[in-house]
Amino acid sequence: MDVGVVGAGIVGLAVAREAALTRGARVTVLDKEDRVGAHQTGHNSGVVHAGIYYRPGSLKATLCREGVALLRQYCAEHRIPYDEVGKLVVASTSAERPELRRIAERARANGVPGIAELDALALREIEPHTVGTGAVHSPRTAIADFPAVARRLAADVAESGGSVLLSHPVRAVRETASGVKVLAGERTLSFDRLIVCAGLGTDTVARMVKASGDVRIVPFRGEYYALAGAAKELVRGLVYPVPDPRYPFLGVHLTRRIDGEVLVGPNAVMALALEGYSWGDVDLAELGRILAWRGTRRLAARHWRTGIREVAGSMGRGSFLKAARRYVPALTAADLVRTTGGVRAQAVDASGGMLDDFAIDVHGRVALVRNAPSPAATSSLAIARHIVGLASVLTS
Repeated sequence: MDVGVVGAGIVGLAVAREAALTRGARVTVLDKEDRVGAHQTGHNSGVVHAGIYYRPGSLKATLCREGVALLRQYCAEHRIPYDEVGKLVVASTSAERPELRRIAERARANGVPGIAELDALALREIEPHTVGTGAVHSPRTAIADFPAVARRLAADVAESGGSVLLSHPVRAVRETASGVKVLAGERTLSFDRLIVCAGLGTDTVARMVKASGDVRIVPFRGEYYALAGAAKELVRGLVYPVPDPRYPFLGVHLTRRIDGEVLVGPNAVMALALEGYSWGDVDLAELGRILAWRGTRRLAARHWRTGIREVAGSMGRGSFLKAARRYVPALTAADLVRTTGGVRAQAVDASGGMLDDFAIDVHGRVALVRNAPSPAATSSLAIARHIVGLASVLTS
């Protein structure tokens, strides 16, 4: 069987590897960029999530827990950096304690190991410079080098006899009686099945196969600052706020990376292009399509106050500093320096709701990963098993 995969991010490469290794498929990965992991894979904080937030029984919860185990083993086998630095979800006020307890209950229901509920003194033993009324501690939450994982997955695909064709943008897709034809770059390729793991480009490919549906991608930019100099030593691992349950975003947090840097962020502002990494990145055609989608308009009508606050906070470091100082009060403005951010491909339905769970649609011989936000990198190997295992995806 010939299988095409659109998208050389960590999910697409994991899917390609899985199809080659377990189904014996001849796999070709297509990507418009000149390197693997160019977008969401290469623009995240590197956190390997343990599964503490997700609704028990959801795909996110199930595949995150499976994915952690697979990723830990994969990194060990290939000597890719992986470090269980631990994570604190910190309540800054007593009013947040009930939500903190709910997080602990969910984590235990999901089988997350080592979960502990801490008081103000106990959390200081783990993070001496962090303050709060209490915390949930996840000692097995880790950090890893996801771009390195993506490069290794690409090597696995090549070693299995497959191909990773970079600088091959998908220009057209047509389903035929016997398969799927794809125009990528200047080449026309034929596949028995096509699996689309295109992240920010998902809607573009969906339109090609006339599978627009009632879910569309709305890009949200997450901006970061990094701690400078000695301020890096104020954070040992990962310090997160209690998240707002209305949103799939986790709020501004402090994240130690595998390279020793410590990030402060991200916020969440709607980008002005699918790959809108800064306010200067504007694509009027893409922006017009995003704003014309009734789901976007309903999302904006529902959450415009939050949107205004996020945009205002994007203009300077003040909101980031204020959020970080709730937990690490020793930080000063001089400790924060702007660094690279990312863009999240957030699926929104026609009612204006942001999809929380992973979502995969199958349209004939084409499978579309509609929503794969965090913890997709953590879950990538498990997502790949799930997709390749779906009878409707790779049935001969």
